[in-house]
Parts: sequence; C-alpha cells; structure tokens
Amino acid sequence: MKRRIGKPAYFSKTEAIIWASSVFAIIAAYCIFDRGGYLTLIASIIGVTSIMINAKGNPIGQMLMIVFSLVYGYISFDCAYYGEMITYLGMTMPMSALALASWLAHPYSGRRREVQINRISNTEFAVIFLLSLPVTVLFYFVLRFFGTANLIPSTASVTTSFLAAALTFRRSPYFSLAYALNDVVLIVLWSMAITESTTYASVVVCFAAFLVNDIYGFINWKRLEKYQMPK
Repeated sequence: MKRRIGKPAYFSKTEAIIWASSVFAIIAAYCIFDRGGYLTLIASIIGVTSIMINAKGNPIGQMLMIVFSLVYGYISFDCAYYGEMITYLGMTMPMSALALASWLAHPYSGRRREVQINRISNTEFAVIFLLSLPVTVLFYFVLRFFGTANLIPSTASVTTSFLAAALTFRRSPYFSLAYALNDVVLIVLWSMAITESTTYASVVVCFAAFLVNDIYGFINWKRLEKYQMPK
C-alpha cells in the first residue's frame, strides 16, 4: 500500500514555536500577576494569534484584530488610558475593517489565504508620515482634555498606531515594523501602570510577546515579497 501523505502544516515549526511560546508567556504572566482579569488574558491570546496569522498574509488575522480592538478598548477605558481606548476603537478597529476588505480584494494568485503584497513608493511613505503629524497634534489635545494618564506615551501610541494601520491597509510589509514600534511604546506605557497595580505586568508581557511576533511578521512578509514579486 502507498503511504498516505497528509497536507503540510499551515504554520512552520518556527512559527508554531513563536506562537506557542508567546501564549505560554502570556498565560504564565496572567497566573503570576493577574488571576482575575480574564478579559486581559483573552485579549492577549487573541492579539498574539492575530499577529501570527497576519504574518502569513491571511485576512483572518484582520478579523481577529477587530475583536482584539474591542476587548482592548474596554480594558484601556477601565485603566483611564483614554488614548488607547480612542485609538483602538476609533482608529485601529475601523482601519482593520478597511484592511480586511483590502486584503480580501487583493488575493495573491487567487489564494484567499494570502494577500498580494504591495510595494508603495517613497512618496506614499512621505504622505502617510505627514498625515500622522496633524493626527498626533489633534489627539494630544483631545487626550489632554480627557485627562489621559501618561499623556506623552499615550500620544506616541496614537502616532505609531496610525502609521501601522495605514501601512496595513496599503498591504506594505512595513506595517509590522510600525506595529513593533507601537509595541515598544505600549511596553513603556503599561510599565508605568505597574506602579499602581502589579496586575498590569501581565499586559507588559503581552506586548513583549506582540513585539516578537511583529518582528517575525516583518521578516516573513519580506520573504513573501521576494517570491511574489521577484526582481
């Protein structure tokens, strides 16, 4: 009899290890520091899964990001991080919906599970960066009006989130780097919250895991870019 060969695993061993290690770190941090805020644990696992699926260029990752934005927005509201709440509910969530539509409309060679990567021009990069400046200024005053905790890093989070959301919509590999920068800002932001409650240490671990996954996402998108658009 011929040996039946199964379908290859969707995630590579490296991807499975990164994802599994991230989930383990998130659960461990939750058990050590939190043990009460189930929403934080749920949001963290949804978020890190979304990032890994996005790293494959799969539109399902954007669906999960919409769910993550809803849950994380509520958590941010509860912590008086109104910048995070407004950013994720008012920008990241709708931009993820637009990105989902864009990714679904541009499959690579008819593959619904892989988006066609887009090489944007230096001019478009410049335009996106310039648009982020008025967004930053506007949100600074809005967040100050609402008495947002840790105003400067909260404003920086808005800027990096805007850049990441715009690049995601345009299907640029650099969206993962923008999200990685946003992860660094959020690690700083939630580290400040630890002075009020050690339970927020689990959120810091969450965004550290996000950082690792976003860096991998950029590496993988550049790899995908090479075979999708060989020179």
